[in-house]
Amino acid sequence: MAYYIWFVAAVGLVIIELNTGTFYLLMVAVGLAAAGVGALMGLSAAAQTVTAAVVAAVLIAGLRRTRLGKLRRGNAATDPNVNLDIGQELDVPAWDAHRRARVPYRGADWTVELAPDCTAAPGRHRIVAVRGSTLVVSPC
Repeated sequence: MAYYIWFVAAVGLVIIELNTGTFYLLMVAVGLAAAGVGALMGLSAAAQTVTAAVVAAVLIAGLRRTRLGKLRRGNAATDPNVNLDIGQELDVPAWDAHRRARVPYRGADWTVELAPDCTAAPGRHRIVAVRGSTLVVSPC
């Protein structure tokens, strides 16, 4: 009857994993299911626990080596997947002495700042980053 406990715990972790979106709890759930299979095969309680730990550890280590287990730390200010304005183009009629301008974009006036290492010239510019309510642009 010990296998019931292992399988119920595995199902519980799968349910929790579906709410969190991580794969790590899924790997632990597979380890718990392996311990349940060990219980069905007649392993002792200690062997079942070791089976759960070893299977979960191996699967987590394998997950860490895949793309799904890598931490992705990017800069949201320059990521077009986070901010859909990045990559869009706009016209800048003139720049002030601080390399800034006010331009209409998406129905409102925005503060536009020129990206470093770019020359301040009027014309068409592409948004490369968003800092708060300031658009950082570079010439097209």
